Amino acid sequence: MGKTSPGGIYFTAMAVPEIQEFGISGLQSYQFDEIYDEMFEGPSQVREHYRPLFETLMALPAEEIRRRKHSADVSFLNQGITFTVYGRREGTERIFPYDLLPRIVTNAEWSRIEQGLTQRITALNLFLKDIYHDGKILADGVVPREVVYSCKQFRRQMRGLQVPRDVYVTVIGSDLIRLPSGEFVVLEDNLRVPSGVSYMLNNRRVMKRIFPQLFRRYGVRPIENYTQALLGTLRSLAPSQGRGEPTIVLLTPGVYNSAYFEHAYLARQMGIELVEGRDLLTHDNKVYMRTTTGLRRVDVIYRRVDDDFIDPLAFRPDSGLGVAGLFNAYRAGNVTLANAVGTGVADDKALYAYVPKIIKYYLGSDPILNNVETYLLTDEAQRNHVLANLDKLVVKAVGESGGYGMLIGPASTAEEREEFRARIVADPRNYIAQPTLGLSRAPCLTDEGIQPRHVDLRPYILFGEKVTIVPGGLTRVALRKGSLVVNSSQGGGSKDTWVLNS
Repeated sequence: MGKTSPGGIYFTAMAVPEIQEFGISGLQSYQFDEIYDEMFEGPSQVREHYRPLFETLMALPAEEIRRRKHSADVSFLNQGITFTVYGRREGTERIFPYDLLPRIVTNAEWSRIEQGLTQRITALNLFLKDIYHDGKILADGVVPREVVYSCKQFRRQMRGLQVPRDVYVTVIGSDLIRLPSGEFVVLEDNLRVPSGVSYMLNNRRVMKRIFPQLFRRYGVRPIENYTQALLGTLRSLAPSQGRGEPTIVLLTPGVYNSAYFEHAYLARQMGIELVEGRDLLTHDNKVYMRTTTGLRRVDVIYRRVDDDFIDPLAFRPDSGLGVAGLFNAYRAGNVTLANAVGTGVADDKALYAYVPKIIKYYLGSDPILNNVETYLLTDEAQRNHVLANLDKLVVKAVGESGGYGMLIGPASTAEEREEFRARIVADPRNYIAQPTLGLSRAPCLTDEGIQPRHVDLRPYILFGEKVTIVPGGLTRVALRKGSLVVNSSQGGGSKDTWVLNS
């Protein structure tokens, strides 16, 4: 017996014939194992919500699929949608890798993700306010003081500083993975300057053009309002001084930053100025922007510059990216920084292990989205276990991002493991370890045809007067066969994420 999909497409819930019977290029050698596959329940079973996509692929000749992929690539090229990959001999700037096949999430799955992320970011924001003011959670021993105070991202300059609306984290990008059981868990939180949202938005724009009929029939929830939601959130955090419409700017490190395309794109979409440190100055603890008509007062700065570089007078004196005197203006309450200075302490990978306790402490409830088991290497017993099992675990530097400073044990060499062993022994606080997880896989269009590749999901959360989460996020893809590294800076790509209506 059949049933109607969310978008009105009629399909059966019965198992489809073996994939090998179909002529879709590459599916004949599609691999299945214990890893959760987003599209298939097994060799002869397409997941119900993926069936319309599967049937569309069945109906398209291989040449037509390649033509549509080429059309998408040309669209990205013409718009200059790029990402910088550091350390490559062939050059750094390249078109952002994009997979044509969407990742589809049911409304029920997304509802749980949304509730879990709202709970998580609310608790983390309360944690940041607490540690920079009363420190109750530290006094109660829920989170050890040494974990917080030894964090390189903890900013003593923020002690006692009142931030607008008590909002420390305005823009958040938490990374989720799906385990072999099908459960979504949080792998890490990004609370400083999370990137990738421009690629999410452009992926959607391209997909609506490449698969217009499929998109309409599926009933995909929209994400196009993200930039206006971000603008509204930033406006809500402007200092309350009765100055009328606040002036908001996006502060970028400049054209050589890996995510400069995103900085320019978001500024353009929000209708605000894109500025570098040299475009701003401070006077009487106020921030001004240089314009062709003179100085203009700035109220809110959406910064894409790390703490260390935003003010050479308060932090690194050798920084040429920031604005001298900016932190004094911030401390005086004359300008809002989003995200607040010092938020990095809450995405330290060692503190990540305490987030379930933080949620329980502030909200009195268990986490809706679980953490991944994490070994803290400052604990001697846990450290010894990790050192004895480096070939089975993933070791991460607590303050690194982008896939850097990481050892994937099963894929490592003996030499690499010995190098990390020495690093851990020399500085155990700087590393954590986790089990090597079986990230779920989704079908991707490769040179070998349609093949499974590991994926994660980065939803974007806005926190201001209310919590806003656009339905979807950036599905990142480990494009190299067998790789677990999805980070764009390490050669990963992305695909559009479709969240279905109920």
